[in-house]
Order: sequence, then C-alpha cells, then structure tokens
Amino acid sequence: MKKYIEEGADVNEANESGESVLASSLRYRCDFDLVMLLVDSGADIFDFDEEGVTIFDMAVTYENIEFVKFLIAQGVDVNTTQRRSRFTPLMAAVCYGRIEMVEFLIEQGANTEAIDAKGISVIDFARKMNKKTILKLLKYDKNAPINRSYAR
Repeated sequence: MKKYIEEGADVNEANESGESVLASSLRYRCDFDLVMLLVDSGADIFDFDEEGVTIFDMAVTYENIEFVKFLIAQGVDVNTTQRRSRFTPLMAAVCYGRIEMVEFLIEQGANTEAIDAKGISVIDFARKMNKKTILKLLKYDKNAPINRSYAR
C-alpha cells in the first residue's frame, strides 16, 4: 500500500460500487495501522457513499472500535447519519449484534431513542433481530405499554 501511495495513488478513489479505499479497508477488516496510513495519506474520514453510508458507519458495522474512537476524537458525532432512512450507527451496531460497540456508542451518548424514517426504533431493531443481550443493554421492558403491541 505504501508503494502505491508513494507512486501517487488516489486514496480517495472509489470502486465501481462507489466505495472508497478507506471504506473498503474497513469492510475487509484491515488492521488499524493500514487504516491510519490511508488517513495520514489524505483519505477522507467524512466520506459517504450514494446511500449515505459513512466511514463512521463502516467502522461501527465492521467492529473497528479503535478507529471509531479515533473518528469521535476527530469530531464525528455518534448520532449523525447521512442516510435518507435515518438509520443510525447505533442501529447498525444493534442489528449486527456488536455488543461491545453498542456499549461504547451508548457511553459516547448515542441516542437509544432514535427512530428511523419508517418509525422503527433502536429497540425495535434489537427485538426484530432477537438480540437479547442488547435488549438488556437498552433496558428493554417487554411489559411496558409501548412494547406490548409489537409483534414478538
């Protein structure tokens, strides 16, 4: 990678799917040093694809907690989403069952009451995906009036 960068490779180039080199490095779970090499070489940490999936979303989805911490230190807001669906990084962590990431995002102030464009809440996603440990983290009460009408 260093050789390509030294030869002038564009670290912000996107593949035919619109995914940047940095996003691909997160998808393929490259180590932190390689990800940081890309960042240090000018990769855009605030990039997002045509669907609104951000670099932060990718780091959350693929459990790169070290890079998530770095992005937060760079000013990325844990509650911001570029997606028209308003699907948040916390919702992604919940759906994929990323328990450590869910805990960390909540510690960082992620909105556990967030609702997407279809009216689906963070808890709804955890229930739909049957993520019992995450439901405990979210302090889910199945007997609460708001939760009794949801199809279990």
